[in-house]
Amino acid sequence: MSNQEVVVLSVGGVRFVTQASTLQQFPESRLARMLNNDDWEFKLVNGEFFVDRDGTLFSYIMDFLRTLQVSLPTDFSDYQRLQREAEFYGLYPLADLLSQEHLLKPRLEILEVRFSLQEMQAFFRIFGSCSTTVETLAEQITVFTGQQSGRSWNSPFPSQKPLVPLPLERPSHHDMVFQCGTDYSAGDQLVARYVSIKPDNRKLINGTNVLGLLLDTLLKDGFRLISTRTVSSEEKVECYSFERMKRPAGLTVMVNQTPGSSGVAQAKRSHVQKGK
Repeated sequence: MSNQEVVVLSVGGVRFVTQASTLQQFPESRLARMLNNDDWEFKLVNGEFFVDRDGTLFSYIMDFLRTLQVSLPTDFSDYQRLQREAEFYGLYPLADLLSQEHLLKPRLEILEVRFSLQEMQAFFRIFGSCSTTVETLAEQITVFTGQQSGRSWNSPFPSQKPLVPLPLERPSHHDMVFQCGTDYSAGDQLVARYVSIKPDNRKLINGTNVLGLLLDTLLKDGFRLISTRTVSSEEKVECYSFERMKRPAGLTVMVNQTPGSSGVAQAKRSHVQKGK
């Protein structure tokens, strides 16, 4: 059968349409042998291969064959059943990955925002259990600074003096520190810091407004607010704790063809973990 030929399968009453090349990713699997009529258990009925197995689980099998990655929903729990299905189809590299359930399950991610108001300034410190998440959030947040003479909190900066972006303070891979508001430098110059959080384009100077935008951004990113508390009443430090279930980095199977071989695929497992 040509590897570009369209193949139709009926698995447990669920219909799948794919190319022969997808089913031939692992030439020694039963799905590949099916195309050569080398497996009696797969019957060709009215132009469709009939397979008396679980159709829902087979959708994950097909996703693996198309992408060579294992990507499962956060609420998925049938690891053993899916592993059994992979073994039935002779997809042993997939079965091997599924046996490492601890690498596939979503893990709980914690993020904490500390916020304090001191006179005309607001201070923020964000700590996260996953460094990748903190890094992504740091790329969204920009602090701008500018100066002007006088003592007006709400006075806009002259257009001829554009705001200058400042780098965020990163004490570690897991946290960041920034501030907004106004302060006075030497020479009675009013120094102001604005904060912008993508995809919102506004530059905010008021700490309460920045806090509201930050919390809204985290909620839209799948985090859930689990607690609020006052860490220090004297310094007016408020703490907001969030959590979410983070899907792990994908597990990938590399398929290598040996030159001059009979076309037998070799599976190599690789696991790329982005978070620290």
